[in-house]
Amino acid sequence: MKVRFLALGLLIVGMLAGYFVYPRWGIPESLNVPFRLGLDLKGGIHLIYRADLSQIESGQRGEALEGLRDVIERRVNFFGVSEPVVRTERAVDEDRLSVQLAGIFDTATAIRLIGETPYLEFKKINPDVATSTLESNPLAGWDSTELTGRYLKTAAMEFDQTTGVPSISITFDDDGSKIFENLTAENIGKPIAIFLDGIPISAPTVQAKITGGSAQITGNFTRDEALTLARRLNSGALPVPIALISQEQIEPSRGAEALSRSFFAGLVGFGVIVLFMILWYRLPGLLAVFALGIYISLSLAIFKVIPVTLTNAGIAGVILSIGMAVDANVLIFERLKEELRRGRTLTTAIEEGFNRAWTSVRDSNTSSLITSLILWYFGTDAVKGFALTLGLGIIVSMFTAIVVTRTFLRATHGRKYEAGRVPFLYGSGFRLH
Repeated sequence: MKVRFLALGLLIVGMLAGYFVYPRWGIPESLNVPFRLGLDLKGGIHLIYRADLSQIESGQRGEALEGLRDVIERRVNFFGVSEPVVRTERAVDEDRLSVQLAGIFDTATAIRLIGETPYLEFKKINPDVATSTLESNPLAGWDSTELTGRYLKTAAMEFDQTTGVPSISITFDDDGSKIFENLTAENIGKPIAIFLDGIPISAPTVQAKITGGSAQITGNFTRDEALTLARRLNSGALPVPIALISQEQIEPSRGAEALSRSFFAGLVGFGVIVLFMILWYRLPGLLAVFALGIYISLSLAIFKVIPVTLTNAGIAGVILSIGMAVDANVLIFERLKEELRRGRTLTTAIEEGFNRAWTSVRDSNTSSLITSLILWYFGTDAVKGFALTLGLGIIVSMFTAIVVTRTFLRATHGRKYEAGRVPFLYGSGFRLH
């Protein structure tokens, strides 16, 4: 009786997962989570930038590239671009930055938001240049310093609690804090100019030595001016200059067509598997189909919760993992047949069949998981999507094959069948028993 309650519980869990995946009636808004679709399914923009690391020491280039990725990701999020995919790549002896903006189709706006060559730097006055020169030509008379956008963590607009006057707070990382402290100590009473793409956007005067890595830029700012300056600082906090070298726009119709084809391929594959399992393995095959339905519901629910960005390659991984889930059941049912042919009772044959098949299922799925991890670690974007969905699918398929299918078999068979008296529903293939 307990095993039947457990089987019923597994069915309910599968149904709830399926409802979460495809909600229809009265689901709370907080649970109505959409799937995250990749660029090839949703459409959007793919931009590729070249990163100029010529001024970065070789030992710090990896860190600079990661900083570049983090800043660009923060930038597109800051301007309201949802679900960006920002990755660094190495191609033909140059470092590149790949930016995928699913659901965004205004290429010009995207380029403007990201910036083709945004570069933030802090400069001090050249003591050999006269003040009159600075006033007549803002671009002249400034010397570069070590402090650049690579050290800037955040910039935000704040309001004075007493006067309500807006200001901009800036915060540097640990290395930037030390550089900023030395820079302010050497330039008390002098301005430090902030340049974005070679153009000065602010030149606040240093009032005192600043420690701790946090400072305020004050002045007669309006709210809009302060907000604009904060945005410019955030958008320009790049550790290295970048240049746009490639852009591609994928129309929504192409993405919708690709999604439709992938969905159709999944349905056809699932339908063929269902027919084969039921016709060849009869009742165990039917129970495996129910377990497979639970597997699909759980897998898709996990993809929603994590969330996993689904691409064409990722859907291919899902479909392949369905086949691997069925493969585990096939191994188990073939073992079950062998035990029945040896004269075992149905109860004993089920237990022995699962026990004997477990090592094969474990070893084959473990090797596939290792392959998925290698592909995910070393692969390109498309390969990573395939490896992630395949790996997650393998883990869930092992659970459904070993736990769910086994529980269903235990719950549906009676214990009265003795050796040689197994009914037709527990046979297989074209045999009548």
